Amino acid sequence: MELPNLNVPVKQEIVVHNEGAQGRGGGGGAIVEASGHGTRRTEATVRIEANMLDCPICSSPFKPPVFQCKGGHLACGSCVAKLPWKQCQRCDLGGDFHGCPFVDAFVSSARMKCDHHGCGRQVTYHKLEDHKSACPLAPCRCPVPGCGFEGPPPALPHHLSAVHSMPVHVVQYGKVLQLEVPVSEPRRLLFAEEDGRAFLVVGGSLGLGVPIALSVVCVRAGASPPPHYVAKVWANGPPVANDRTDTVRADIQVTSSKEPGTVAVEELTFLTVPHKLLAGAGPSRTVSLHVRIDKITS
Repeated sequence: MELPNLNVPVKQEIVVHNEGAQGRGGGGGAIVEASGHGTRRTEATVRIEANMLDCPICSSPFKPPVFQCKGGHLACGSCVAKLPWKQCQRCDLGGDFHGCPFVDAFVSSARMKCDHHGCGRQVTYHKLEDHKSACPLAPCRCPVPGCGFEGPPPALPHHLSAVHSMPVHVVQYGKVLQLEVPVSEPRRLLFAEEDGRAFLVVGGSLGLGVPIALSVVCVRAGASPPPHYVAKVWANGPPVANDRTDTVRADIQVTSSKEPGTVAVEELTFLTVPHKLLAGAGPSRTVSLHVRIDKITS
């Protein structure tokens, strides 16, 4: 196995010596220092080509178990399972593949830094793509049509306010935020200072005689792990007889998306607001919208 030209921090409990264990690789390694009180780990950086950590058959990152044939060729477990008679197809020696514990230990120790701005987390190489797909600082697209801005969610409030003059409101989890939302442009960005989350109020009129639909989208990677968010939204109409006020309500499981301006309607839950609950007339009509967002950590 050749040792790759990419900085990969390696932390392990064995000596990594390229010329002996690695064949054709360059120098460098992590050495264990032993004492009477046990083994102490040290950390070093080994420069390797990143593709040397990928299966040569399917090009996916190696993850244990990794297999090796008699000729020294490596393959991931998924590819070995698909090979005819599970034998190497790249050399004359053929024969069955066998497990390679050293390579298992190596690929389990290889780390790469997430390159999303502001993250910098060191992640096991074969888990890097999973991390990046759910990273809380994964770049998200501006929801304004035609704008090419991409950046981490905490950067969106300034961009939307400065470049697009979109109203930005601070929201606190578990507390009600009241908004007067114009029907002609209902988009509002809600920013939670507690954890830097950004939420976009989306929607608009669906046509003459059709209720107005409003929803909430969390601006982050769609594959994000917990916490998740739920929103209770309701709209109050103007006072009528006996100061009674009509109200419509909806409980929304908040959808997450890196492209909040293009989320499919089918993925959202909407609050539909009848026209009789609108205030004003013509293009100046508004919705008295109340929003409470709760963070679900389990």
